[in-house]
Amino acid sequence: MAVRAEHDRAVLAGLLGRDPVLHAYQLGDLDDFFWPYTSWFRRGDEVVLLYHGVELPTLLAFAAPERVAALSALLVEAAPVLPARLWAHLSPGLEATVSRWYAVSDAAAHVRMAWTDPPRAAAVPAVGEPLGRADLAELRELYAVAYPGNWFDPRMLDTGQYVGVRDRGRLVAVAGVHVWSPRWRVAALGNVTTHPDVRGRGLGAGVVAALCARLRASVDHVTLNVRADNAAAVRLYERLGFTAVAGFTECALTRLTGPAAGSAGAAG
Repeated sequence: MAVRAEHDRAVLAGLLGRDPVLHAYQLGDLDDFFWPYTSWFRRGDEVVLLYHGVELPTLLAFAAPERVAALSALLVEAAPVLPARLWAHLSPGLEATVSRWYAVSDAAAHVRMAWTDPPRAAAVPAVGEPLGRADLAELRELYAVAYPGNWFDPRMLDTGQYVGVRDRGRLVAVAGVHVWSPRWRVAALGNVTTHPDVRGRGLGAGVVAALCARLRASVDHVTLNVRADNAAAVRLYERLGFTAVAGFTECALTRLTGPAAGSAGAAG
């Protein structure tokens, strides 16, 4: 069974839709908004995504534990055509596979969380107002202070799924999305932050609660990624009804050179 490029969105949606929480980002990337920036590789029922809409192409390779071996076989065959440098999100067990061809660096454990208990968020006072393109300059100023280095695509404001809180006229807290797809009924929260001057006042929880309430009208699954060692953020999301459902690693990959590259089982 050989790896192939897959261009049929209906086929991809069927495969990814078997686990819409684990594959929420990939399902969202089937939308026209993201589709032009995607390349998809398929081997049987397994799929990985290479997303090009960022400075460093990003590989998304997720599988339930019982399917990791099959996804590993896909990566073995796809590795020769992947970029020399990329960022990766990898289910447990796949880091060893990609390390045959790539040096792995900046690895950090992350957790995928799903919104499983909406009534808990309803118990948190929701605060904030919708943000749009007119708020872009303020939003960038807030991220520069409160969340430097985060991935934010200004086009995401066009989704209408960003909510912010102002204090004395200054934007001090925001919750937004990395993915929002009414068609595939999934969303992934992202770009959530609070200005250091006002932390501890519940604004972060309030603005996330407001966004989640807003998302319920258009999607069935709300997810997010958070670093496993960010205990404060994990507690906040648990308070709002999110549950950890999967672990994965984010890391940078740089292709190895020389005769050793790919030598550890390249035949797959």
